Amino acid sequence: MSVGIVMLVHTALGRAEQVARHWTAAGCPVVIHVDSKVPKAAYETFRDALEIDPMIRFSRRYRCEWGSWALVQASQDASEMMLAAHPDVRHVYLASGSCLPLRPVEELIAYLAERPRTDFIESATTADVPWTVGGLDEERFTMRFPFSWRRQRYLFDRFVELQRAVGYRRRIPAGIVPHMGSQWWCLTRQTLTAILQDPKRPKYDAYFRSVWIPDESYFQTLARLYSTNIESRSLTLSKFDFQGKPHIFYDDHLQLLRRSDCFVARKIWPHAERIYDAFLTDAARQKNRMEPNPGKIDRIFARAVDRRTRGRAGLYMQSRYPNMGWENGVTAGKYSVFQGFAELFQGFEPWLTKATGAQVHGHLFAPERAEFAGGQRILNGALSDSAALRDYNPRAFLTNLIWNTRGERQCFQYGPADNTKINWQISRDPNAQFSVISGAWAVPLFKSNRDFADLRQEAAALQKIEAKMLDELRSPDAKARIRIWTMAEFIEAPMEPLQLIIDEIGQRPSRRLTEAPRLEDLTGFGQFLQNLKNHGMHPYLMGDFPVDPAPRHGQRPQRKPYLVKK
Repeated sequence: MSVGIVMLVHTALGRAEQVARHWTAAGCPVVIHVDSKVPKAAYETFRDALEIDPMIRFSRRYRCEWGSWALVQASQDASEMMLAAHPDVRHVYLASGSCLPLRPVEELIAYLAERPRTDFIESATTADVPWTVGGLDEERFTMRFPFSWRRQRYLFDRFVELQRAVGYRRRIPAGIVPHMGSQWWCLTRQTLTAILQDPKRPKYDAYFRSVWIPDESYFQTLARLYSTNIESRSLTLSKFDFQGKPHIFYDDHLQLLRRSDCFVARKIWPHAERIYDAFLTDAARQKNRMEPNPGKIDRIFARAVDRRTRGRAGLYMQSRYPNMGWENGVTAGKYSVFQGFAELFQGFEPWLTKATGAQVHGHLFAPERAEFAGGQRILNGALSDSAALRDYNPRAFLTNLIWNTRGERQCFQYGPADNTKINWQISRDPNAQFSVISGAWAVPLFKSNRDFADLRQEAAALQKIEAKMLDELRSPDAKARIRIWTMAEFIEAPMEPLQLIIDEIGQRPSRRLTEAPRLEDLTGFGQFLQNLKNHGMHPYLMGDFPVDPAPRHGQRPQRKPYLVKK
């Protein structure tokens, strides 16, 4: 007999009974501490069921709260009982009621017998590890913590702030260097008796009684004084999430636990029938001599933490959505936004569809409705064209559109007459390709043949809105691929920017454009802008637009022939 098991039990007594019998069936004596919060009737039933086994004993009960000194006291008393009752025990293994042996207990006994003077306890200084999550590092050893972190959180935080404000620091006992690590250890008899029988134990106990979470530092610190050979690792597989909470293993994790080659795992869900059946009653399990290697599954846990904290690109969840910048990518895929193109070119949308093969929408954020491609009223994922539903949350409308159409490039028209609340969202999205012809909104006004006073008023409003939109697009925080041309410079040579845009969309093999969409007839447009100026409205976003009709596609008017006399 070489291994004794100390079990700290506070819930799922039926499972703890099953595991305790499994330990003793392999020849390991067990001492059990049951939290005093467990009702007396449940405790007596549990004790009566196990006391018939001569290898099982029960230690004095303490009321154990998370991170309290009572957890250390329970471990001390149970360990003392184990060492006194079983002089042939050479290693004491601390486990919880939710711990489960993953390999035959005989393998653990043989493994420890080959290492008779080795202590397995995670033990590192706070300066060397980034384990603490949302807690205190060195201060946990130099302050006092009379209030419960869970039940009296307000008092706990205020008292910590007070100690910081007055500069209070507790003196660490001479001769020890505080260490931290997993609560679940396996210590040799020599090291454990040295800790429990040390003449300075009352002094150390008094000090650690006021340390925050002493169950993760008491044995981890004192083992450094007495051990001749420490392996700073736990033989118990115990994984924690990004909030510092232990992962719970369910039936879905059965194969994962088998791959770890660890001797014991914590925390197993008490209703994980397949796991308990597989590891406690499966007689066909093959013995192996593999070294415990929780690193085999670390990559899977790292991916799980990443998925939980960052999620999939463009897919929002409740835990991240309210926090600006917590999203893992604003949208799920690349898309293109065109401002001013549909106003300047006739049939721009069908031309772009033909040239790129992408799905090209009209003005998705138009005041009346979302103009889906082909006049559709409902798009993928039951996305409605209702302006009221869209404007309730424009950001969600855009992210849902891109998520629901993953794998197909989306293009849509945009402008100052649309709902501009989404403009900033698009500008900070690295997936967005934003192409703007500033001032092109004036073309539909020019062709509308409405009262000039109304046109002037609307032109002033649209120019003011677009100027603000352009400021947002030019912000240092903008991450989209943004190109801005004035209307005057664009129509001077439209083929080059159109080719650039088509190449960047990249839905089809790159080739030179042989035709451009048909430009609107702008005869008289320069005079229209001049009329706006004459009435006190200065249209500057179009660029330097001449009063004379603009040449189309770079063509110059033909000169009349003339005769030269000699």
